[in-house]
Amino acid sequence: MSEIKIDHVSRWYRNVVAVNDVSMTIGPGVTGLLGPNGAGKTTLIAMMSGFLAPSTGTVTVDGQPLWRNEQVYRTVGLVPEREATFDYLTGRQFVVACAELHGLDDPGASAQRAIAQIEMTDAQDRSISTYSKGMKQRIKMAASLVHDPAVLLLDEPFNGMDPRQRIHLMDLLREMGAEGRTVLFSSHILEEVEQVARQIEVMVAGRHAASGDFGAIRRLMTDRPNRFVLRTDNDRLLASVLLADVSVRGARLRTGRGADGGIELEASDFGRFSEVLPRLAREHGVRLLEVTPTDESLESVFSYLVSS
Repeated sequence: MSEIKIDHVSRWYRNVVAVNDVSMTIGPGVTGLLGPNGAGKTTLIAMMSGFLAPSTGTVTVDGQPLWRNEQVYRTVGLVPEREATFDYLTGRQFVVACAELHGLDDPGASAQRAIAQIEMTDAQDRSISTYSKGMKQRIKMAASLVHDPAVLLLDEPFNGMDPRQRIHLMDLLREMGAEGRTVLFSSHILEEVEQVARQIEVMVAGRHAASGDFGAIRRLMTDRPNRFVLRTDNDRLLASVLLADVSVRGARLRTGRGADGGIELEASDFGRFSEVLPRLAREHGVRLLEVTPTDESLESVFSYLVSS
């Protein structure tokens, strides 16, 4: 069983800070690296896989530095987000070439095992140039598994996959985690992480925003203040009624130039608010015309985590 340790790591490109003083430990099992696009996930994975040097701090696997240490590549497998294949090769030729680069005793047999593991046997003799994006993702997965690594790093692995492919990959990641491998995958989609990983690390704007059990962090996300715009046939009456409920932190009528009516509202208890809103509207004879969340982007969710 292997462990990756990131100790006060930063990485910058001239005046741009991509990763800022991040510390975390990734152990056996499946860990989700969650964060909006541009949060620093890809840069962090590049340092974890030994392809990028930290500007400051250290990244180690089982106590060994990853940067400029070719021996660790026997332990680590990487599935990058960007296309990293040779389109003029067949899928099998690509995976065999990766097995040969690892110096495996029987590259052909190792390649066949990895290709079968990701269910690409039927397409292995086709040129990669004919593959869909999801198929390219899977053949990259086979290449990363060909040397049977103890650590597997995947950067947005579900991009381009159809539902069946996604389900199979999710099952495979769970299986490898249960075997005791250290599996980390990045995603900006909350539901992807929820279905595979219990342990998550959250990145926002290059910083480590949260760490721990998925359920606990999800509750933080759910319990944050929620903002909405409501449109009704009696905004003033409904605003006054909602303000009396404990689930509502604040409400104001939209007025002034360019405003076309409605209520701007902040709910502190989303679960209760979603229950009382239709009930109170019905009890007071107010017709709901529109209920629109205004802060449901991942960026707003993660920003709340940073400030909480």
